Amino acid sequence: MTSSGELLRAMVGIASVNPRAGSGPGFGEAAIAEYVRDWLAGHGIEAELREVLPGRPNVVATVPGRGPRMVLLESHLDTVETTGMSIDPFAGTIRDGRLYGRGACDAKGPLAAFMRAAVELAADPAEAGVVLAGVMDEEHAYQGVLGLISDLGDMPVVGAIVGEPTGLVPATAHKGCVRYTVRALGRAGHSSRPDEAVNAVTLMSRVIDHIASAEPDVAPHPLLGPATRCVTRIRGGEGPNTIPGRCEIDIDRRTLPGEDPLDVWRRDRAELTALLPGQIEVDEPFTVDYALDTPAASPVPAALCRVLEAAGRPAAVQGMPFGTDASKLARAGIPSVVFGPGSITDAHSADESVALADVDLATRLVVDTIRSLDGGQT
Repeated sequence: MTSSGELLRAMVGIASVNPRAGSGPGFGEAAIAEYVRDWLAGHGIEAELREVLPGRPNVVATVPGRGPRMVLLESHLDTVETTGMSIDPFAGTIRDGRLYGRGACDAKGPLAAFMRAAVELAADPAEAGVVLAGVMDEEHAYQGVLGLISDLGDMPVVGAIVGEPTGLVPATAHKGCVRYTVRALGRAGHSSRPDEAVNAVTLMSRVIDHIASAEPDVAPHPLLGPATRCVTRIRGGEGPNTIPGRCEIDIDRRTLPGEDPLDVWRRDRAELTALLPGQIEVDEPFTVDYALDTPAASPVPAALCRVLEAAGRPAAVQGMPFGTDASKLARAGIPSVVFGPGSITDAHSADESVALADVDLATRLVVDTIRSLDGGQT
């Protein structure tokens, strides 16, 4: 079988930047999906492309087990942009046991581990079979996992391992989010006569100060800590000698399990518009995602924890502050654990990389997890 370094170097070398910011060569997931399909076919596993958006497919393969139950191994094909990287984003350079490039850890490293695990399980089936899915659009609007859920239908999937860089610790909880735009409405004027205008930037400063000082009123989660709310972008002003009549900010509110993001947004809207009645508008959310809180005793997370403990690895379930496809799978009735090689601190970074030894270890741990379900747990 192809080594993890060879496989990951080939995958990193195929640009698959999410086209959320534009389009052109290297944007979209079609080329990497085709590579995954062909690599699996070369190792005896039939896979197919399932188009979710025009030219943007998922790739899905099924490895039968000896019994009817299936475990989903899901990771994503797309990456974030490469602007500002300090290395060649697509060279797949290997140095000191690490492979460098965009997507190395987020999330082609986890996907490579899953692909190699699928080949092992195809050669010597476990009781449980595997559905292996590389999905599009995780870095933007999650259309890939939603398409996958529709395709799975009533397949007997008992749980999922979602490939993300967790440092090889099992994560059964992560935050959700709701993102929205807030607008301050002033009255534009000439900067030489500011008293005749209403400065929207000055108005917005009151909103920003309030957001910085007023923490979300919700109890912390035992694995995730507190909910958070912060300003991520600001836009205002038309010139150096014009009092701005409009100013906008974007807000990122990270939600906890049990919070409905739309309810959170409605409360935030009431709170912020009350600060300056008639001068503040709050748009409907442009991103809504739910938190994850999978019971640790669910079959797949529990099996993974047992395997980690037997391997002398940290086995206690953890929480992660970032969002993943796992929350969508869990809402569809598939208990999910997030797991994979690499660190989230390397994801999206200027010199993104992953340790190849961790990719190999992830393969071994995933195979052992699938095999440990042979005892018949459901």
